[in-house]
Formats: sequence, C-alpha cells, structure tokens
Amino acid sequence: MKALVLFSGGVDSTTCLAAAIDKYGADEVLALSVSYGQKHSREIGAARRIAAYYGVKLREIDLSVMFEDSSCSLLRGSDQEIPKESYDEQIRKTGGAPVSTYVPFRNGLFLSCAASIALSNGCTEIFYGAHSDDAAGNAYPDCSSEFNDSINRAIYLGSGNVLTVTAPFIGMNKAQVVKRGLELNVPYEMTWSCYEGGERPCGVCGTCRDRAQAFRLNGIEDPALKNS
Repeated sequence: MKALVLFSGGVDSTTCLAAAIDKYGADEVLALSVSYGQKHSREIGAARRIAAYYGVKLREIDLSVMFEDSSCSLLRGSDQEIPKESYDEQIRKTGGAPVSTYVPFRNGLFLSCAASIALSNGCTEIFYGAHSDDAAGNAYPDCSSEFNDSINRAIYLGSGNVLTVTAPFIGMNKAQVVKRGLELNVPYEMTWSCYEGGERPCGVCGTCRDRAQAFRLNGIEDPALKNS
C-alpha cells in the first residue's frame, strides 16, 4: 500500500479517495473509516458501498470511547439538538468558538491512529478531506491549514521521516471540491453527509445546506437528493 485515506463516506472524503486512487491506483490505496459514537451509521454504510465500488480495501475502527465525555450534538450520548441552520448562522452565534457539531480534536485523533495503521501497511502518505469552508470562522479548527501543517510535521517526524499528511483541498471551498470530484467521476449519489440518520437527507442541517450549495454552484442538483 502507498496511501491511506481517512474515509467517512461523505462528499469530501469520497473525493479525496478518488484523488488518491487517481494518483496511485485502487490496489495501492487503503481506506479507513472510524466510528466515533455518532448518532447514526449511514455514513459507515455509504463508506462500505463506495469502497466496494472502487475496489479498495476498507479498514474500520471504533474510537467512540474517546468521546464519551463530549456533549457534541453529533454524538449518541449528547442531549443537544443538531442545529438546523447554516454554518454562517452557527458561527455568528458562537462568537469565534467551534460549532456544536465539532467533535473534540477529531481529526487530530483520527490522523494519529491513521499514522499507526498506515505505517503498519507500508503507506507513505495519508489523505484527508479538510477544506477551507470547514475551517472558516474557527467552526472546525482541526480543518485549518495551520493545523494541517503542524500535524503533518509531527507525523513526519514521529514516523522517522517516512509518512506525510496530504489535505489536497485545504485551500479549496466545498464547491471547488465538488468540481474536482465531478472531473474524477465521483459517485456522489452513493455518498451520505446528513447529520441525521433518516431515510433521506434532512436538507436543513449545516452539512446538508453546505453540500446542496456546492452542487448548485457547479450547476447541478445534489445527486443524493435525486436518488434518495
């Protein structure tokens, strides 16, 4: 294996997976999905189907115990409601603090675990799908370019100068991520982003709104809405 991709089954990570496959080929890519105590398993199901579609090996790990003390609204143990408003609206309310759907240091933990698994499988590169919209307003601070640069340096040093971290969309917004995915023929109809676990996307949570806008800016309807 040459690359490990942090893979949730959503728009960004699926585009990231496609980019890694485009670079290395499916046989050289390992996908890693993480259960973190989220309220539903729709993402994991999507990840399994997409990994099978691409013919890549999928590893799954459970890190839910790490977040048992968190009140993040995405988690099963939380009594907070998932916000039904845009990220801009949420950020205005937080006053510069992360939004309620920020899982504490999730990318830091996931990337650290990914580094160990990547090294054990002979990989030299980790991909993850952070982009500039998620970092905006400090909504998700572990999606920022500063965070990426720092953890890349730490993992490179900690791996004996073997392993690098690549966030190919760190300077892009979500519409640009979708544009790249359309160029790679990503099967977006198979992806799941909604924070709710219903039969079809709710359409009103922050990630549903963000996703729909990204497709609109590319001149198309969200394929998941057409097929749900």
